[in-house]
Amino acid sequence: MELLDYLRILRRRGWIIILLAVVAAASAYGFSKTMTPIYRAEIKLNVIPARADWGLSNTAKDLLRNYGVNIHSHTTAQKVIDRAQLDMTTYDLLAKMNVNPETSDFTILIDAKDPRPDVAIQIVQTTAEVFVERQREWNAQQDKRDRIDISIVDDARDAPLYSPKIKINTLAGGIAGALLGGIIVFFLEWLESNVIHTSQDVERTLGVPVLGTVPVTSDGSRAQRWLRIRRK
Repeated sequence: MELLDYLRILRRRGWIIILLAVVAAASAYGFSKTMTPIYRAEIKLNVIPARADWGLSNTAKDLLRNYGVNIHSHTTAQKVIDRAQLDMTTYDLLAKMNVNPETSDFTILIDAKDPRPDVAIQIVQTTAEVFVERQREWNAQQDKRDRIDISIVDDARDAPLYSPKIKINTLAGGIAGALLGGIIVFFLEWLESNVIHTSQDVERTLGVPVLGTVPVTSDGSRAQRWLRIRRK
């Protein structure tokens, strides 16, 4: 197919693509608005060995995953619930929280998601405080040269909207609708691929010039156009 053929198709059936794109985008927007907003708060812990020693640094790096396991535990979750006076079980809290140790920069990222931003902030802030206190108690029993200090990099201050992403969902819906519309359009064109619409179609199909056409009947009936052609 040539470029002019595609332009002709878009002129004839482009409205299908536009309509489906608008409908899909509106549906995605409406569905996103009905979803319960989820907010995400995060806090980062800094893990610092007591001395710049290769062995102690590697020990701290190896312990990062263990720290993550201890943070994301029912024991820690219960302490967080009791201190923050949260109305949930430890299973509920752990389902809302994720812990990601980063061995490359000796940090631990804690994040929590909740329909209420203040609760998400409470979860990560209290969890960080509980674990920092626990580590201080452990350090008190160690030699100063063998301690691994853990501190909060920055307090949790806000909890941005995590989902739904209304703009992204709307855009994705519009694109999906446009793609579906394009598929439908070209499927319809494929069904009519053997139907001659214009004199150019005749010339391209038979390879002969068109001398003239018989106009459509004035009564508006769906009579076919008869094309007079000159054979070579």
